[in-house]
Amino acid sequence: MSHEPPLIGLVEDDPIMGESLAQRLGLEGMRVHWWRTGRAAVADIRKIRFEAIVCDIRLPDLDGEAVFREAAHVPRTPPFLFVTGYGDIDQAVRLMRSGAADYVTKPFEMEDFLARLTDLLMPHGTTEGGTLGVSPAIRQVEALLCRMARLSSNLLITGETGTGKDVAARFIHAQSRHATAPFIAVNCAAIPSDLMESELFGHERGAFTGAAQRDLGYVERAGDGTLFLDEIGELRPELQAKLLQLIESKTFQRVGGEREIAFGGRIVTATNADLALRVVERQFREDLLYRINAVSIRLPSLRERPDDIPWLMERFFTEYSAGTETSLKGISALAEEAALQHPWPGNVRELRNRMERAVALALGPWLMPGDLFPELVREGDDTGLRIGSLESARQEAEKRHILRALSVTAGELSAAARLLGVGRTTLWEKMRRLGLGSDG
Repeated sequence: MSHEPPLIGLVEDDPIMGESLAQRLGLEGMRVHWWRTGRAAVADIRKIRFEAIVCDIRLPDLDGEAVFREAAHVPRTPPFLFVTGYGDIDQAVRLMRSGAADYVTKPFEMEDFLARLTDLLMPHGTTEGGTLGVSPAIRQVEALLCRMARLSSNLLITGETGTGKDVAARFIHAQSRHATAPFIAVNCAAIPSDLMESELFGHERGAFTGAAQRDLGYVERAGDGTLFLDEIGELRPELQAKLLQLIESKTFQRVGGEREIAFGGRIVTATNADLALRVVERQFREDLLYRINAVSIRLPSLRERPDDIPWLMERFFTEYSAGTETSLKGISALAEEAALQHPWPGNVRELRNRMERAVALALGPWLMPGDLFPELVREGDDTGLRIGSLESARQEAEKRHILRALSVTAGELSAAARLLGVGRTTLWEKMRRLGLGSDG
């Protein structure tokens, strides 16, 4: 499992200041790449992905502003925290207007500097433990979703079935300025094709046989909120044209209507299909793909984010055991081990369904592997479910718990020891015994 501390770029030509900042950031559990010149920084920023850049404005070759403007052309430009003297404040303010994240003036309090830098590393709108998960893969996605929530661009969410594309869409809506407006979810594959136009755009009275009254469609009900179109690849070609018109003109007509109705909401789409291939096969409009795909976010499969499996199991266990009469006390380490070995073809949806069934049917007091995977145990067959010893299960559970604490503290050993309720030396010894090493 990967729990890499954040990588910080430091551009500082003063050896005393540079050494001081590099040492302190290292003590805070961060990895630091220190450059003495602006040109060296620019060369590496193009090749290496940094979580943030701390940059002095006055440098011996390029100034900090030149470094920032060069870095601005790099995909997913890291946030810049500038260090400036009092005489350069006007330049720092100008850089803020150009997209720099923050600045501090010399001399500065180290705690204030660290607080500002930490704020750049922690995505706004998320908790320290993450809302969608704790793994590096999903937290990277969550940070991107938070940034997208502040925009109004059309968004396409991709990923395998069951990865939580609807959850991601609701997350964006909740973080956006549309949060108090409706969130309308439409599964384009679940509505019969002959009803889809009426369901999507609504209809006027008498528009077709059986239309006894005016009916508002999903688009109109979304209002100024979010219209989420799941399985967008299943939309019929004629409706693809109408959706393209809605996106381009921000207006639509009810079936049987003549009046143009304004649409002020945001459109988020999702698919598990290869839309580019469907364009080649003439099953999906290329111009529509360009419009819905202003930004694309891929959700990783559960196989790519194993750190989240125990975390999700705990959440689902709490959800399904709350308010019900159950003798279950929790999830056994053996069940957790079995879950980590399972390939999860149905991703998070499969995990949720298995947890719901297990909580309902388990005899307790602990949820066991057979409760999660009853199909692997057959009568008279003791080879269907292979499990390790209790000692190995305990060690694996202990290892994961330590890794979670190190993830929360960004690898800082003393802080992790406090979270775990043990001494720093005790934690170091446990890590050495479990093969984790002491380098974080």
